[in-house]
Amino acid sequence: MAWLTTRYLVDSEPERIEARAQALALEQSVECPLGAIGDQRVLDDIVARVAGITQVDDSRYRVELKIATQTVGGDTAQLMNMMFGNCSLLDNVQFVDFELPPELLSLYPGPNHGISGIRALLGAPGRPMTSAATKPQGLPISELARLCKTFALGGVDIIKDDHGIADQAYSPFDERIRVCQAAVEAASQTTGKPSFYAPNLIGTPRVLREHSRMARDLGIRAVLISPMLVGLPAFRDLVDEFPEFVYLAHPSFGGATRMTPELLFGRLLRLFGADAVIFVNYGGRFAYSREESLSIATSLRAHWGEVRPALPVPAGGMLVERVDELLEFYGPDTMLLIGGNLLEAREALLDRTREFVAKVHAHDGKRSAAAGSL
Repeated sequence: MAWLTTRYLVDSEPERIEARAQALALEQSVECPLGAIGDQRVLDDIVARVAGITQVDDSRYRVELKIATQTVGGDTAQLMNMMFGNCSLLDNVQFVDFELPPELLSLYPGPNHGISGIRALLGAPGRPMTSAATKPQGLPISELARLCKTFALGGVDIIKDDHGIADQAYSPFDERIRVCQAAVEAASQTTGKPSFYAPNLIGTPRVLREHSRMARDLGIRAVLISPMLVGLPAFRDLVDEFPEFVYLAHPSFGGATRMTPELLFGRLLRLFGADAVIFVNYGGRFAYSREESLSIATSLRAHWGEVRPALPVPAGGMLVERVDELLEFYGPDTMLLIGGNLLEAREALLDRTREFVAKVHAHDGKRSAAAGSL
């Protein structure tokens, strides 16, 4: 028998924690009282087991369960269901960690490209990388293309749609990607440096496939997608069906869970195929701490069997003036994503973009010089 391991933080009074842990094991496996089960095989091989209870503070406990891998069946939705299905409805339970045995982990190969593949695509073997976003939604396609061209002329590696840009009447997908892709390609020919346009994929599974085929036919190599909006199973299917894309996972709707940010953005999105994961940077528009942001980046790059490391992409109120600080904090295997702070330059957007790119590249030069002096 093989078992996967899940861990949760549970709020509880000390005298009730054992009962709550046992109830959690039942909820995440058979969803009925033990007394209702007359099949001994189910009792022995299917019912989840409480493997440990550790007190964290006066009212919180870390509960570890063992869940039978045969209940998963190799399906993405069922994996999430078994790890955090019914218990996600409990307001005193937070999903914090999991471990998959090798035979189950092998069914989820993770990113097709990961950090090394993105570096190869960009021709950037060691330096930190850059990204920018076209904003705001509502702009005409000609203006979005102008922004794409300007960012590419400024040397940005990946220029992505804002995640709010979909298939609206003012920005139809098929026309937008043709025009924006052409703008980035023309700018790259001018600079002699590869830059890539990443359109936003959003919609039903049928729409996702249609739009992916359109993008592939145009030679687009990177796409943006919000796995929590389109659904984790749909995301994983897309990764399997269109492996040529570099997938940038956007965190939208990722806060509507009782999972820790490190677990969702640092592990699950990587497991299901994200090559790069956008997440909330500390000190920006959102309330993540330095420790939370760093734990996500560390998890994305950590050794995990045969699962390739994914690229951390901190974002959310990023400033060009903070480039040195952020790269000292995250290290070179990072892509910095700046949107609004560049766009505020308005007519001076090209100069501001070049300043951003120069700061990132200069940081790599400083790192190389420091290493050479050792």
